[in-house]
Amino acid sequence: MKYIGAHVSASGGVFNAPLNAVEIGATAFALFTKNQKQWKSSALTEEAIAKFKQNCQQCHFNPEQILPHDSYLINLGHPETDKLEKSRQAFIDELQRCRQLGLIYLNFHPGSHLKQLDETDCLSRIAESINLALQQTNGVTAVIENTAGQGSNLGYRFEHLAQLIEQVDDKERVGVCLDTCHTFVSGYDLRGLEACEKTFAEFEQVVGFEYLKGMHLNDSKTLYGSRVDRHAPLGAGEIGWDCFKYILADDRFDDIPLILETTQPELWPQEIAALKRFSGLSS
Repeated sequence: MKYIGAHVSASGGVFNAPLNAVEIGATAFALFTKNQKQWKSSALTEEAIAKFKQNCQQCHFNPEQILPHDSYLINLGHPETDKLEKSRQAFIDELQRCRQLGLIYLNFHPGSHLKQLDETDCLSRIAESINLALQQTNGVTAVIENTAGQGSNLGYRFEHLAQLIEQVDDKERVGVCLDTCHTFVSGYDLRGLEACEKTFAEFEQVVGFEYLKGMHLNDSKTLYGSRVDRHAPLGAGEIGWDCFKYILADDRFDDIPLILETTQPELWPQEIAALKRFSGLSS
């Protein structure tokens, strides 16, 4: 089964996210469980947690169909000790919030060396951060998102993801989210069947599909290998429709959240309907 949706608003309360997802025809969704641009956030109330779970049940969303995302401020590879600790505590809080809501995944960007650490040392620092967070929480899998490789961000090579997974102690609680825009601009071609076959064969060899827990389906405004992260509506960028047809027809991408983060939310109902058709589901 293909679970198809978008990163929807949780404005007014997390319990609104599943309702917003249903409105666009989604069978999956992503959300922020707190303000993604602030370090501090109010604790989830028992009422908000109960309403979220109730709305998920009424809208037929299971935890496997939901891919929450952490704050953009968190950098688990930060070279400065005090800022690293702040990020680690915020990440633990994000994992705990997901657990409170009955969710099983937390999607996050791995981190940046800020030109103050070499890549190997920064990757080890990120892995150490993940280990510390997993030791202090339970029930939620840390899902590493590949990046576009802008600036000093790590995670733009499949090898980076593999190195992180190798250093995480609890392999049962670590996974990967592949963003198609990030994959493409970081140097993995997705233009057409042959390119997709080659790229995902490399992913299988280097990382392994057993670690794929979700995807972000985005076209790219910027060129192949540009390492510039600019999302575009499906079919309106440099990748084109063939990649998304490939993913929706391949059972290796079954039973994980396939999430739109494209730039025109008003197109999400049409994009979701198109993806459903590609997967053989009625729209």
